[in-house]
Amino acid sequence: MHFTAIADTDIGTSKDTNQDSILIKHASTLTGEVLLAIVCDGMGGLAKGELASATVIRSFSEWFDNELANELNFLDMKVIAGKIELMIKDLNLRILEYGKSAGINLGTTFSGILFVDKQCLIVHVGDSRVYYIGSSLNQLTEDQTVVAREITLGRMTEEEAKIDKRKNILLQCIGASRVVNPQIIYGLTEKGIYMLCSDGFRHKITEDEIFESLKPLKLRNKNIMYENVRKMIDLVKFRKERDNISVVLIKIE
Repeated sequence: MHFTAIADTDIGTSKDTNQDSILIKHASTLTGEVLLAIVCDGMGGLAKGELASATVIRSFSEWFDNELANELNFLDMKVIAGKIELMIKDLNLRILEYGKSAGINLGTTFSGILFVDKQCLIVHVGDSRVYYIGSSLNQLTEDQTVVAREITLGRMTEEEAKIDKRKNILLQCIGASRVVNPQIIYGLTEKGIYMLCSDGFRHKITEDEIFESLKPLKLRNKNIMYENVRKMIDLVKFRKERDNISVVLIKIE
């Protein structure tokens, strides 16, 4: 498998800081190409959310550089998932304790995907998302929000959720929850496009618009990948999205 990855992030139309943080780490190994991509959407106002998201990204960047190679010698994605989950739980406690000592509230979502050649692992907390784009657009992660729970329980429709005042309330996030239990998805790497995004990217555009702009046939090279993502971000801003906007695209051939 060969991976081509790009990322872009934008402060949006109304925020003073960009509290999103993104990561792409890519390496060639004896077991094939390895790629880690993460989107974190920080919350807390001013620089607090930025601190939370950047702290998580820095920890995973160091893990990729210093520890992942050891896991590849005896590859077991369930073992790696367990270690990532422990890292997230530890980061949650560290950020939570920092917030208490500083008298502030801060936290971050986490949507990450790890490819080890033909195997992939998704780990997710909050309402950033991971999608797979092949012949259609498929959301792989589940939003951990109040309105998503209400939809699942049949107490709210998707249309009602779009205008509900609780649509941005998370059930859990790193740094602001007493306990964090990530969603973990194991799978085989599929040819096509994987997309990670913060919620600011998807509020003002439709799934059809995302698919038509980012489907595999259109993204023939890295420059086109970046150009099409930038066009979508500009469209989101034109439609008055107030949140920060972040996207990671990975094309697999």
